[in-house]
Amino acid sequence: MENTNVKKEEVAGRSLIDKVFSWPFRDVCNKDLYKNQVQRIPETFLSMTDYMKSFKDPLIEEAHADLFSNMTAVRRAPVCYIHSVEESKNFKLPKDLFYEIKFNAAEDTEKNIGTYEPKVGDLIALTDFRPKSIDDLVRPTRFYLIAYVYGTKAESSEKLQILASKCIRTEPNMQRNMRETFLGRKRETFHTNKKETLLAVCLMNMTTIVRMWRAVNSELEGGNRNILNKVVQNNAADEENCTTCFSEGKRSPSNSFICDIISSYNPNNSQEAAVLSCVSLRDCYHQNTVKLIWGPPGTGKTKTVGLLLFVLLKIKCRTLTCAPTNSAVLEVTTRLLSLVRESLEYETYGLGDIILFGNDERLRIDGCDDLRDVFLDYRVNVLCKYFASSSGWKDCLEVVIRFLENPKLQYNIYFEERKKKNVEVEDELKQEEGTSNPVKEDDDTMTFEEFVKKEFSLIRKSLKCCMIDLYTHLPTSLLPLEVVKDMIRALKLLKSLQTLLCSLSTVANEGLERVLNDLEDIGSSVGCSSKLGTTVKECLDILRSLSHTFSVPNLTDHYAIQKLCLANACLIFCTASSSAKLHTEGMTPLEFLVIDEAAQLKECESAIPLQLSGLRHAILIGDERQLPAMVQSKISTNAEFGRSLFERLVMLGHQKHLLDVQYRMHPSISFFPNQEFYNSQISDAPNVIERGYEKRFLQGNIYGSYSFISIDHGKEEFDGGHSPKNMVEAAVVSEIVANLYEEFLVTKKKVSVGVISPYKTQVYAIQEKVKGYSKYSDSGFSVSVRSVDGFQGGEEDVIIISTVRSNDNGSIGFLSNLKRANVALTRARYCLWILGNGTTLLKSDSVWKKLVLDARERQCFYNAEEDQKLALAITAALVELGKLDILLNDDSLLFREARWKVIFSNDFKESIQSIRNSEICKEVLYVLQKLSSGWRQPQEERDPVVHDGPSSQLLEMSKVSEQLNLVWNVDSLKEDSNYIQILKVWDVVPLSDIPKLAKRLDFLFGRYRVDEMNRCKHRCVEGSFVVPKRWPVDSSTCSEPDTVVSLSKDLSSLSISDEPETSTAIYRNHFKSNMKNKSEDVEFKQGWLDD
Repeated sequence: MENTNVKKEEVAGRSLIDKVFSWPFRDVCNKDLYKNQVQRIPETFLSMTDYMKSFKDPLIEEAHADLFSNMTAVRRAPVCYIHSVEESKNFKLPKDLFYEIKFNAAEDTEKNIGTYEPKVGDLIALTDFRPKSIDDLVRPTRFYLIAYVYGTKAESSEKLQILASKCIRTEPNMQRNMRETFLGRKRETFHTNKKETLLAVCLMNMTTIVRMWRAVNSELEGGNRNILNKVVQNNAADEENCTTCFSEGKRSPSNSFICDIISSYNPNNSQEAAVLSCVSLRDCYHQNTVKLIWGPPGTGKTKTVGLLLFVLLKIKCRTLTCAPTNSAVLEVTTRLLSLVRESLEYETYGLGDIILFGNDERLRIDGCDDLRDVFLDYRVNVLCKYFASSSGWKDCLEVVIRFLENPKLQYNIYFEERKKKNVEVEDELKQEEGTSNPVKEDDDTMTFEEFVKKEFSLIRKSLKCCMIDLYTHLPTSLLPLEVVKDMIRALKLLKSLQTLLCSLSTVANEGLERVLNDLEDIGSSVGCSSKLGTTVKECLDILRSLSHTFSVPNLTDHYAIQKLCLANACLIFCTASSSAKLHTEGMTPLEFLVIDEAAQLKECESAIPLQLSGLRHAILIGDERQLPAMVQSKISTNAEFGRSLFERLVMLGHQKHLLDVQYRMHPSISFFPNQEFYNSQISDAPNVIERGYEKRFLQGNIYGSYSFISIDHGKEEFDGGHSPKNMVEAAVVSEIVANLYEEFLVTKKKVSVGVISPYKTQVYAIQEKVKGYSKYSDSGFSVSVRSVDGFQGGEEDVIIISTVRSNDNGSIGFLSNLKRANVALTRARYCLWILGNGTTLLKSDSVWKKLVLDARERQCFYNAEEDQKLALAITAALVELGKLDILLNDDSLLFREARWKVIFSNDFKESIQSIRNSEICKEVLYVLQKLSSGWRQPQEERDPVVHDGPSSQLLEMSKVSEQLNLVWNVDSLKEDSNYIQILKVWDVVPLSDIPKLAKRLDFLFGRYRVDEMNRCKHRCVEGSFVVPKRWPVDSSTCSEPDTVVSLSKDLSSLSISDEPETSTAIYRNHFKSNMKNKSEDVEFKQGWLDD
């Protein structure tokens, strides 16, 4: 186990740290520093040296890119005060600049500087100021140096050991002398009365990078290269069975014991075959083998891994299980524990063979008792208490034995101590009151019966905790089963004694005393005939036996107890990076290595556990067709630094066991990814095929199990960055989530909703819109919004995908990545709704083009505008974005189903574009939508716009807000061989401007003949709606006697703003300034007005 309490000046990965220290600031900021040095990592290698060397330059570049990325975000970096700096014993110029620093986290919290506590592996900047940007670090008046935290002092968690990149001159009193000595420079710019401080700014944690560096430089203890030699070979594809084992007929996994274990958990054929194939390696010592288990989404990979580990535990095969992340480690550990707890025969005995270790803060196991029972740090703390001589196992046991052997003696000891204490109290009272007759306090000394009951309860509870903790946390190799059986029997007898003692409440002191004292004479007829006596005698026999047959190790040092637990554990769980802690001298060899989510692990990171002492076989479980490991540097990405060992072996033709039945997705969801990514090799399990798996969370075909919902009017925005967002899609997502929540309130059926987008900016935008639903997660409705990378391994009842991209040329960026698409499309259980611009995706010539074509072929393609609520959400979003031109064209979704054709004047378009208040814009559009549907204000409520002139006969006014009115009239337009009534919208203006507008329109309307005026005034009513009238062009008569002549001019191009500066224009300018930040109180009539 890696010990961070460093006793000698050693820095793991020193050569890499020195490389980082060598970068001047300009090199850190140079993105292309290693561009020509980093070479692509090949699929095959000439030698082990060639293999190890291929990772070094990409690893250095990754550290470089990570440092630069963190330095650009230095404003958000955690900071703490450094209170002292001292040279270490082995400090030596010019390179070994070792120092000890001290910080005070509690004091930093009080000063609101944060709660940062530097950890081993942190790369920090030591400076006398808090940088606000990366440029602050290189200002002429500012100085800083880089340091690496490599250890802690055993006596204090607030004392750290660092290696500095430059010399720090220290004085006995650093605070007083810092002005002249800080960073080895004379600071002329500081005032003499200024109190200077020293800060540690966290730049990055290098722990994992350092461990990978040590792995590829053969610096890890153990140096087992047996399996690495196997994977370096060009012909890496292994045989299904070892030829020697096969010829000798060794088929141990087929014995009934193992087969019975496996079959009892009902695996499918592919899962059972994978487990048996791996377990069969246990007895093979002729070759080192690497097995691949291929687990596509939903195929029960975690169940298979759990079952494999459970079998390995049963046959006592010492195995390390790793995963790339803490969450993945917790998932597989939890799965294994669920199987183990179901099978335990003797309470929690057997859990001591399982260990989970890692960083407590990152694992976040607080409150999770199941995981805490196997967590190494917790286990060590528990065992340390019981290994101690004064309060441990031996003491707990002897106290109970002494009490049961002679309770009277124990009471006499108590009585004498109490008597002595009472005398002391009386003497104190005499001295205080100055009298020989002080008032005596009530004597609260317990009677014999009271003492026996209370004391027995306390010591029984103590021994019970001790026994349970010991058989829970000690490995079975250190605690024989017979001892555990005795412990459990003893605990049952002690519980019976407790019950018997409580039932003796009516017996006189003398009676209880006689019964207990008779126990001293084992042959006494009274003692033997008494149930109490019999129980005590039996219990004493067991406890005395335990005191002779079992003792705990004589260890008190935490590090020694850690080594004891790890050396005797059967199953160990940790991240691949943390497995470096197992590279210690004298570590008990491991037999198997199991790597879960192996396709998400960088190959050089998997080299850390692959070199552990004693490893004979490795089992990699993953899916190379899902996302690989995250890589910061684009240069390293292009060099295949993120490629996993799993993927490389597959590329070389290595055989893999496919798990071929999926249990997660409704068949309509699994159809496309199965066909596109897995060549239709995956079948649907019976549970997803049955009718009960088809669930409808919202009404309408658009919300079936699988839908592509096209949003044609979306707009991608980059906001100066590289990550786009699409606020129209975000609005549609928000509307769908709101509808799901409303349905949940009605049905009370639990539903989990996941929203996925490939782009971080879109994720943030959607999170802002749906964050209000997080408070309902405990009630059964939950919403999770994450990137594709964040959702890998996750699943929800309903998944909504926002593809974001919306452009005319089909450009979709990294959305085209097949692995990213695979992950996004395979997270849903019951419903998958994909939002995107169908036209853009069809032009992309990517997997998304295939998806859209497939959706159309399967009749799962829908336009969002076909759903009324979604159409309103889109409208509201377009208004917010100021894209009113989309809403005012002929094909606008607002008027597509309208009764009336609406034509807008240029003045109206200019007026509405100038309105900054989106709520008023929404109200204008709402009024327009009502008018186009045929709604009209009742005649008795209508006020004349003007009282004279031609406009008084045609012009209409509809109130929009307290300040604005919509001015319009009914006109006619020639279409093909017909004349049809239309709505002509002139402007949206204040009431005071309407007379001026009418006066200008009088000129236009005054040119209308009588028959034209009558055509405009014609009113055709159907029910409660007014509908447009249509007449043939050659008709000489109509319902009105006059012939109608259509307007010969395209009304949409008309402008009545002849004057250079009209009152309407003046209002628009005034409105821009007054309404820009002013919010109107508007009562909205439609759902999209509430968004």
